[in-house]
Amino acid sequence: MVKRGASTRRERAFVRRGAALFLAAGLLLAGCTAGPSEGGASSGGGSKPSEAAKPEPKPIALTLTPKHKQKNVAPGEPVTVKADNGTLTSVTLVNPDGKKVKGKLSADKTKWSSAEPLGYGKQYKLTARGVGEDGEKTVERSTFTTVQPKGQISVTMSVPEGQTVGVGMPISFQFSAPVPNRKAAERALKITTSKKTEGGFHWFNDSWVVWRPKKYWEPGTKVRVKAAIYGKNLGDGMYGMSDVSSSMKIGRKLVAVADGKTHRLVVYIDGKAVKNMPQAMGKPGHNTPEGTYTVMSEHTNYTMDSSTYGVPVDAAEGYRTTVEIAVRLSNSGIFYHSAPWSVWAQGNTNVSHGCINLSTENARWLMDQTKPGDIFIVRNSDGPKLEPTDGWSFWQMSWKEWQKGSAD
Repeated sequence: MVKRGASTRRERAFVRRGAALFLAAGLLLAGCTAGPSEGGASSGGGSKPSEAAKPEPKPIALTLTPKHKQKNVAPGEPVTVKADNGTLTSVTLVNPDGKKVKGKLSADKTKWSSAEPLGYGKQYKLTARGVGEDGEKTVERSTFTTVQPKGQISVTMSVPEGQTVGVGMPISFQFSAPVPNRKAAERALKITTSKKTEGGFHWFNDSWVVWRPKKYWEPGTKVRVKAAIYGKNLGDGMYGMSDVSSSMKIGRKLVAVADGKTHRLVVYIDGKAVKNMPQAMGKPGHNTPEGTYTVMSEHTNYTMDSSTYGVPVDAAEGYRTTVEIAVRLSNSGIFYHSAPWSVWAQGNTNVSHGCINLSTENARWLMDQTKPGDIFIVRNSDGPKLEPTDGWSFWQMSWKEWQKGSAD
């Protein structure tokens, strides 16, 4: 016979064990479905999630240009050192005489470049030192030789240093020999302006290239020109001899217009007519070429000589005369100049051999106003069309025509 009290105690014990097992299972289930990643706070002070591992520091990598044992290096191109995964601690470039070549280190000490040109046909030693992200130091060296050119080319420019010029002023580059690689030459010719100016190059032959704006220069523009040709490979073994630089400033806009039918010359300054004077231009058979000239140079007590354009002084149409005022407009002999002997014709008849005749007083006034680069237009002369290559008459060409002469 089983006592009732004993059975009750066993049943209660079973219930208590079952409840404990159920509670444990619930806690285990909760541990699988709700963790700290879901925003639940830890109540037991458990460990925090592990932080992401930092990347291992890398050793420095140095890139030297030119490479070791490289030959025929262009001395006008910069020598460079670049550091990856670290910084440069020192860079030296030494010439054959043991003299250090000047260089410049970037602010972050990851790049170095030479700051002066090298010599032709010489050997140089480049040494670069640096330290990497890992703290390890390294050194790299390069010994290289510059080219011995087959020939050297020099250049001259039509930029009057420090002068104020007219709005039509071109920038002409005349090389001492034909340039085999025109693109290389254009890359070496730098035009820097204080005001945004669109412009381009036009090659008239292999040794003559001109840069001009698309439109007339804007007054007040400051212009810096540098022909950085030294040490530059201009093609076929020809290299630049020396750099040339100059600067100029664009003055007010002056345009003079001479009309062969009205026999008048009107001078405009910044778009406003300021002077209207009588003039005489080329007579029939010596008609002044029509078009847009650019003032080239100014002269006093200048001798006008017909033999300079093929007419002997002792010929029927020959002459040799000294004039007080003369301003050149072309290479073919077109000037505006003082002509006191033709004052009677000025304003009514064309009597010259092609030049623009003015009274001495008017010629002096005009020369006081004009400067190289000013615009001088001849209309209604019944003459031939002015050639763009006659002096600085490049404004005879449209922008579309001009662009066709570029190396690009």
